[in-house]
Amino acid sequence: MLIFYSFLLLVIPGCISPTLSLDPLTTTTTNRRKVDFFTFPEGKSTVLPNPSNFFSPNLLSSPLPTNSFFTNLVIENGDQHEYIHPYFIKSSNSSLSLSYPSIFSNTSFTTHVFTPDINISVLNGPKPNRNHTVSSFSDLGVTLDLHPSLRFFLVRGSPFLTFQVLQNVSLSFSTVHHIRAFVPNGNKTKYKIDLSNGQTWILYSSTPIELTKKASTVTSDDFCGVLRIALLPNADEELEPVLDRFSSCYPVSGHASFHESNSIRYRWATEGLGDLLMLANPLHLRLLDDDDSVKVVDDFKYKSIDGDLVGVVGSSWVLKTDPVPVTWYSIKGVDKEAYPEIIDALVEDVKGLDSSNMSTNSSYFYGKLVARAARLALIAEEVDHVDVIPKVIQFLKDTIEAWLDGTFAGNRFLYDKSWSGLITLQGSKHVTGDFGFGIYNDHHFHIGYYLYGIAVLAKIDPVWGRQYRPQAYSLMLDFMTLGKGPDLKYTRLRCFDLWKLHSWAAGLTEFENGRNQESTSEAVNAYYSAALMGMAYGDPHLVKVGSLLTAMEMLSAQTWWHVKEDNTLYDEDFVEANRVVGILWQSKRDSVLWFAPADQKEFRLGIQLLPILPISEILFSDKEYAKQLVEWTLPSLKRKGVGEGWKGFVYALEGVYDKEDALEKIRKLTGHDDGNSLSNMLWWIFSR
Repeated sequence: MLIFYSFLLLVIPGCISPTLSLDPLTTTTTNRRKVDFFTFPEGKSTVLPNPSNFFSPNLLSSPLPTNSFFTNLVIENGDQHEYIHPYFIKSSNSSLSLSYPSIFSNTSFTTHVFTPDINISVLNGPKPNRNHTVSSFSDLGVTLDLHPSLRFFLVRGSPFLTFQVLQNVSLSFSTVHHIRAFVPNGNKTKYKIDLSNGQTWILYSSTPIELTKKASTVTSDDFCGVLRIALLPNADEELEPVLDRFSSCYPVSGHASFHESNSIRYRWATEGLGDLLMLANPLHLRLLDDDDSVKVVDDFKYKSIDGDLVGVVGSSWVLKTDPVPVTWYSIKGVDKEAYPEIIDALVEDVKGLDSSNMSTNSSYFYGKLVARAARLALIAEEVDHVDVIPKVIQFLKDTIEAWLDGTFAGNRFLYDKSWSGLITLQGSKHVTGDFGFGIYNDHHFHIGYYLYGIAVLAKIDPVWGRQYRPQAYSLMLDFMTLGKGPDLKYTRLRCFDLWKLHSWAAGLTEFENGRNQESTSEAVNAYYSAALMGMAYGDPHLVKVGSLLTAMEMLSAQTWWHVKEDNTLYDEDFVEANRVVGILWQSKRDSVLWFAPADQKEFRLGIQLLPILPISEILFSDKEYAKQLVEWTLPSLKRKGVGEGWKGFVYALEGVYDKEDALEKIRKLTGHDDGNSLSNMLWWIFSR
């Protein structure tokens, strides 16, 4: 049914938890001290799309988002649907389709299904094939113009789709379903339409509008004003007064700010009278600061693949989390009786470091080798065996400087001016080069490994740190910039989704299910490493931002990737078959990985654990879940040809709840992942 209505950080040894308020990280200042900004050499890409196809000209002078919730709208033909909670929207041929998606689930995946429930267009509109335009965007929404008459305020988590009709035109509202009932109110400012699929839609208008039903289409006389469309949850008429009450106040954009220590504040810019009604996902509800400025409407819910979306009244929310211990070393300390065994492994691992014989020129795998070596230096400090540190430091200098100076043969970081961000030489030539780094895939994964190495090197050798600080900050700001505007070199928080509170790895590629992310632990590593870099450089602001994003990324992983046996967010079939999500999409949960089928469970466990770090203990602090995940995975290790490195991650997680059994298995391993080492494995087990 369709309706129209009228509306007028915690302190521990080796750890820091600063208390300063947060100011925006920009490319020129941090911690109120000027940093000489370094620009990597400009690169010319042959694989990037042209942003001017969909972004308004006034936006092209500023850095543009590359991993956002609306990316499908600004690449290829711009006609792939996007999920904005609770609806799908799809813009095509000068019309916009609205869908309240159903959920299909089996043992392999669970996904939303797009059906064009309502199609909105101008009747006999000119230029039906003209591209839409993104005229503005914010942290929590995007404004989409269908020229010349329609402007859609696509704000995430709104139970209403709101749009402005900019000039007098006749409108068409069509559906693939049969219209069973069509009922206006007395002054024709509210219309209810019952559809044959059981849905009831409600449309509200700012002034009276004359609508006429013809078969499965509703058309209007000329109209100019604001329209709002909402699904009535479960067609429950008892909830209709909720929509009526909040139909007048609508959001046009939303901003997220780092409010104070360990919190994020949402503020929506609104038009109209009254209070604002929005929807919160399960993590929002868990973190929501329940003060007098917001009210949760518990019975007002929409179904979503992310869990029920629940009504919250208030135009400003504060989301608070607990402080995260950002520390160089193990949180609980290493068993001193184990020092000799760890030192023996450390000596052998350091002996094998050879910067002249690197096995890769991939930005990803090279970064893993850098971070692996940096771990050896910190382990050496923790077990009081500093003799090996000089060789590690020299290795780190030789390997990191080549990327910061641009002297590494075969690959390097370059600056792309079209979207404003880093690409690599390999990525600039091939879509799949460096796993798509050149089309903005996986930036936080790759760069996070280098930041870890830089942080350790700057900590141990401050002179080197000062020398390379401009390059280090430029690298970090590619995905950690907080500011906005034409004076900045990078877009705001490139990978991090401030509404979902986790990152998206997928960049400028069109996907039916929107953005995606596979490895939450590598995302955690990125923000954790940025926080460590802040510690090394005495930058409490960077520590605070990195710590907060680390905390949010971990909470999201635990909410949506980690599938406990009693999980109620996903359907029973999917929960029974899966203890961890493979690839998490905006509108799908998959059991497969990009590089492995669903039945090779050790890959799924490993990609959610690597790299093993002190922060991993917080990510997998739930021992009960760790045991469920390991026991679900262990049968997969009986296959022929299972890699020793992937076995190692399973045994490492087993060490969370069964240290002795895990240690015995680790000692028998004949190899380790390229970003891991025996030293690191022993350090992990003996710090349980």
